[in-house]
Amino acid sequence: MIYSTKILSQTIVELCRIKGIDHIVISPGSRNAPLIVGFTSHDFFTCFSIVDERCAAFFALGMAQQLQKPVALVCTSGSAALNYYPAIAEAFYSDIPLVVLTADRPSHLIDIGDGQTIRQEQVFANHIEYNANCKEGEEFQEFNETEINAALNCAFEKQGPVHINLPFSEPLYGRIDVLSIQPKEIRPNSFEATIEDKKRQTLAEKWNASKKKIVLIGVLQPNSIEEKYLEVLAKDESVIVFTETTSNIHHTHFFPSIDQLISSLTPEELQYLQPEILVTLGGMIVSKRIKVFFRNYSPKEHWHIGCKEANDTFFALTEHIKCSPNHFFEFFLPLTKVVQTNYQTHWLSIKNDKLQKHAVFEKQAPFSDFVVYKEIFNTIPKMSMLQLANSTAIRYAQLFKLEASLQVFCNRGTSGIDGSTSTAIGAAVKSNNPTVFVTGDLSFFYDSNALWNLYIPNTFRIILVNNGGGGIFRILPHAKEVDHFENYFETRHALTALHLCKMFGFEYATANSLDSVKSQLEDFYAPSENPKLLEIFTPSEVNDVVLKNYFKAIS
Repeated sequence: MIYSTKILSQTIVELCRIKGIDHIVISPGSRNAPLIVGFTSHDFFTCFSIVDERCAAFFALGMAQQLQKPVALVCTSGSAALNYYPAIAEAFYSDIPLVVLTADRPSHLIDIGDGQTIRQEQVFANHIEYNANCKEGEEFQEFNETEINAALNCAFEKQGPVHINLPFSEPLYGRIDVLSIQPKEIRPNSFEATIEDKKRQTLAEKWNASKKKIVLIGVLQPNSIEEKYLEVLAKDESVIVFTETTSNIHHTHFFPSIDQLISSLTPEELQYLQPEILVTLGGMIVSKRIKVFFRNYSPKEHWHIGCKEANDTFFALTEHIKCSPNHFFEFFLPLTKVVQTNYQTHWLSIKNDKLQKHAVFEKQAPFSDFVVYKEIFNTIPKMSMLQLANSTAIRYAQLFKLEASLQVFCNRGTSGIDGSTSTAIGAAVKSNNPTVFVTGDLSFFYDSNALWNLYIPNTFRIILVNNGGGGIFRILPHAKEVDHFENYFETRHALTALHLCKMFGFEYATANSLDSVKSQLEDFYAPSENPKLLEIFTPSEVNDVVLKNYFKAIS
């Protein structure tokens, strides 16, 4: 076994090994040579080389999303680290554990005009769970071990990103075959919060006295909530359950297309929908309409169930129940009773009416984004992982019924377009299922370096809906009235993915009509030696009109 001669490198590598952090994403450099030597020389670690640090960070995020444990990032000093920031912010708000290892110059070389140096300590402070600023030298070994243990444990305990800054002086490439140290390990805490009997009883009394309750489920890993608890909620006539596409929750009595249901409701109908109790589970909410609704028609009580923070998204938060949904339901639901009301029945009737109008509109809609996304979501093979880009793709996914066996993910922590492709590729590398990534043109071209990646499975599929710009801006109120809309908001372009596919070894196909879309999708998922990309061109001037007509048609 080969190790770096740097004691600090040996310490971080050994503690990662002991704690089971075995996936390491490395970007090239010189100052990080001690870390590269340490991680790549040990059979325990699976190492990935990604040149572009921004892509590397989102790639790691995608892997951590699937592994549900920390993945480490390694970069050189200077601005390289700053390219990690978009993915760090996404991980912070999406509760995804990343261990960010940034090599640095020794402190006496900072701010003296030396090359490739910036102020790296605390550089991610606003969006990080723990900052460990290590020091070089054997005299700091105890301090470094304590800080590294604390940071790595925090990644496990808080399921978020941590930053460990590691200064190395030259020479950087020294190697030995015996460890110089045996760092002390401090184990992470493992606990599940419990709810006091008195608190459960108080909440149950409020629940049982309420005739109108809404459960809103945001981003969740597949199979996060046991079916038996979902069945109890579904059978309660006083409860309606709103599920977002990224919740990975399905039931015939639930409401998966929130915007479809609440669009065009009258003030009287919205008043009747207004719940007395709102319970939220999971992560970020996509639907802007539901946010506006709950802010204008506030519930008397808003309870959030989750182990970490509780976002007061609707300015009505009254309870943060710090435990997992399954743990809460296990002890709470036996205390509840079914309340006789027509609340659920009424809204299921409205839902069915909207679905019938939806079906009619589908048949008559002209070729557009709406029609294309309908075809896409109708043809994705069962048991696939579906990765969705921001922002058009995820919003259209909220309008259509998806196959229940699909595992659906999207970067909704910050809702940025910057790393959607890289995340999808990282997730595909660690998924047991074929991955379909559905993206718009701006998201795709913005992250085109994601394809500069040696690890893309041949089962990976990209569907690129190219409407020639940021089509999402066309549906925003008054956006098109702004001067220079096409250049500075929609950002019109004539780019295609053809040459990128040639350069990076993707099979490429194209479609620009409903017939050609159907034809291309027929064998798009067939086995192949290389990953595939299907680029579908849609008319930008029509898309926003069709979508607006859709919401009118289902009103």
